[in-house]
Amino acid sequence: MLNTEITYFDAPGAQNTEAVIDAVARRIDKGGISHVVIASSTGQTAKKLIARLGTSEAQIVVVTSHCGFEKEGECEMKDEVEGSLVSSGARVVRASHVLSGIERSISKKLGGASRVEAISEVLRALFGQGLKVCVEVTVMAADNGAIACGDNDIIAVGGWSDGADTAIVVRPAHANAFFNFEVREILAMPRHKRVPK
Repeated sequence: MLNTEITYFDAPGAQNTEAVIDAVARRIDKGGISHVVIASSTGQTAKKLIARLGTSEAQIVVVTSHCGFEKEGECEMKDEVEGSLVSSGARVVRASHVLSGIERSISKKLGGASRVEAISEVLRALFGQGLKVCVEVTVMAADNGAIACGDNDIIAVGGWSDGADTAIVVRPAHANAFFNFEVREILAMPRHKRVPK
């Protein structure tokens, strides 16, 4: 049996970032975590995590959007920021979103929604944007070879817009074995799931 503390926030958003990082640090201290996978568009949230975890034994994997995600031909995470993260010992993965990717392009052009987008919407509606992002970036990291799948537990950190509001312990899976993915512990998440407009 495992007794662990869960941090719940009143609302999603970047204001929860420091508390999420604290929850991650507490869980790492309990042991059994090989990697921390964190979503970070610009690298700023990842820098905060790295600063807090310091010399932790857990390897940090920063997952960022593919170039062209926000604006064609541009990368949200600048090369110098990526270089700084790598210099600090993190691994950076730049990849297409596994729960949308080309499916979103087809839906925009032809209408309707894909099964992959339906999975994304279900995760977002039931558990919030942050948990959806945690699942997504973990699969992206696994598919890029940055983390192993199988018997290892890792921590995933996500949110919406800037910052982080969710942290979970998971057993990773590749996209082609998505239903082997397990959410094993919730460390922090918002109680209210809707992103303010």
